[in-house]
Amino acid sequence: MKIIERHRYKDGKVDQTRRLTFNPYRYSEANMALVMGLIRRNLTLDLLTPKYREENCNNPTYGHCYHSTQALFYLMDTDCLVPMCGKDYREDYHWWLQNDDKIYDITAEQYYSVSKLPPYQNGKPTKWYGWKQRPHQRTLDLIIRVLGRDNVTDEKLSPE
Repeated sequence: MKIIERHRYKDGKVDQTRRLTFNPYRYSEANMALVMGLIRRNLTLDLLTPKYREENCNNPTYGHCYHSTQALFYLMDTDCLVPMCGKDYREDYHWWLQNDDKIYDITAEQYYSVSKLPPYQNGKPTKWYGWKQRPHQRTLDLIIRVLGRDNVTDEKLSPE
């Protein structure tokens, strides 16, 4: 079983914890392809901030790189995947996972569809965004979609 927690803080103390508990996928090339496909099929406009929605209408993976990459990272049972980030031709940051020289990029099509290349050449290992690198709410919502509500426990816990 895998547990992912996202804490909410108030006055510097944990005020609430959202906890997902699930069975992760065994790390293999076949499972990476399977899970990447499941994630891709669950990317919808409601997972995007408003600034990405307009372009996403014509480029369906645009704006989804962060939460889809973070979801893939958590859904796999391995510690060999490294979050990578690089600036693209728009000066926006693009995210993907890497294991040595193998790149796992769920949203690479956002570049190829406009005749551009993803910014792998200037990518660097990067910590997750946010305070204490906690998982984003959108990532947790995406994980639930991918697994199905019957295959994950989603709890909101208050401190004791």
